[in-house]
Amino acid sequence: MAEKENHSIDRSLKTRHISMIALGGSIGTGLFVASGSAISQAGPAGALMAYVAMGIMVYFLMTSLGEMATYMPVSGSFATYATKYVDPALGFAMGWNYWFNWAITLAVDISTVSIVMKFWLPNVPGWVWSTVALILIFVVNALTVKAFGETEYWMALIKVVTVIIFLVVGLAVILGIMGGHATYLTNFTYKKAPFVGGIPMILSVFVVAGFSFQGTELIGITAGESATPEKSVPKAINQVFWRILLFYILAIFVIACIIPYTSPDLLGSSASDVKISPFTLVFRRAGLAGAASIMNAVILTSVISSANSGMYAATRMLYSMALEGYAPKTFSLTTKRGIPLMALIGTSIIGALTFISSIEGPEIYMWLVAASGLTGFIAWLGIAISHLRFRRAFIKQGHKVEELRYHAKWFPFGPIFAFVLCLLVIAGQDIHSFATFNWQAIGISYMSVPIFIVLYSYYKIKYRTHVIPLDEVDLKQPDFILKARKEEK
Repeated sequence: MAEKENHSIDRSLKTRHISMIALGGSIGTGLFVASGSAISQAGPAGALMAYVAMGIMVYFLMTSLGEMATYMPVSGSFATYATKYVDPALGFAMGWNYWFNWAITLAVDISTVSIVMKFWLPNVPGWVWSTVALILIFVVNALTVKAFGETEYWMALIKVVTVIIFLVVGLAVILGIMGGHATYLTNFTYKKAPFVGGIPMILSVFVVAGFSFQGTELIGITAGESATPEKSVPKAINQVFWRILLFYILAIFVIACIIPYTSPDLLGSSASDVKISPFTLVFRRAGLAGAASIMNAVILTSVISSANSGMYAATRMLYSMALEGYAPKTFSLTTKRGIPLMALIGTSIIGALTFISSIEGPEIYMWLVAASGLTGFIAWLGIAISHLRFRRAFIKQGHKVEELRYHAKWFPFGPIFAFVLCLLVIAGQDIHSFATFNWQAIGISYMSVPIFIVLYSYYKIKYRTHVIPLDEVDLKQPDFILKARKEEK
């Protein structure tokens, strides 16, 4: 399957594309908007602790994914690895679970585009902007892989530049160079700070932090269309981790220094009101005119970038599943330029139908969004399990770790740590509802879990699959990797 896949798709993504796609996928409204609510819930130190812990976990996950992606770069990424290294039923459930997540996220993002555009043009119907955004994203993905990579590169660069400017301006405000009097670290000890609400609140922020970091796993999917995966993937992983961790940690530090956790503006942070984005508040404090308009433009870019990445990820996952026999074969058809067009059309239709449901039936739409809520964490669990199995099978079949071009750090601690923390986050998704016996809220919060179990059980029962014995795990590499190795020699 892998050989057929890699001969039929375009492999022109470069290292800078892969780095920026993963960076762009994880720097968005989670940083620009939701970071404020994290500080208000757990206090400055609590928010920082949650983001650091989640950032370390994501790093271990990305190194696990990187080891497998450099050995076997395929567009199906972790769903393919689960099929080959663990159990076909797990690969089936992970693939459909992840595709569903991004198809729904695509609808959420194009809906958000209409909300953001109301800031400038409140009288234009929102569906107009959402339709324009969907068409634009479809065209970019339908052209060439390089066109997608370049588009995502420049949109991600806008976000990176914004964060850097924010950090410089924020530091100037903290030191009193801009915006009047210096704040230094006074807000870190204000009232109940630095920790607010104890461990339960820190755990709740773990969920917020986890959602913010989701998108980094796109590295595994882009590896399937990388020109030089054995070089570009490890480099991208190292760059992305440090940039994301520094950006998130430093940004939260700056916000916490300037805005006290008790500020009502932080509590109200949402994608629907850019005026109270923590970034906007800090820019205003520094005396920069037009801060809200500038941040609105950046958030618009972030939302479109997220939708663009989501379309790409969902399309490649559906294409890969069609190759594996998990989806109709129609979705495996590609254009002469190597674009899986039928998978792209199928994903776009589902995204559009979901968006229409947000207009016609808001309740159905909210249930769909809730159903995709924990899918990212479930995908991360699958990555950890697949990596543990891959490394054990690799050794069991007589190979040595030195043969791998990229080694995951601190194995097996990394995937085990990630697995445990992901379970904690999933379990702690809505602790408050359990305490108050709010079963409807529990059903909405945890809906992703039973959907995944149903998918897994359906395939398991129908095809009577089993966990693949370690000595029977398929470790054959794609032909293009073997060819590259021979050329090196």
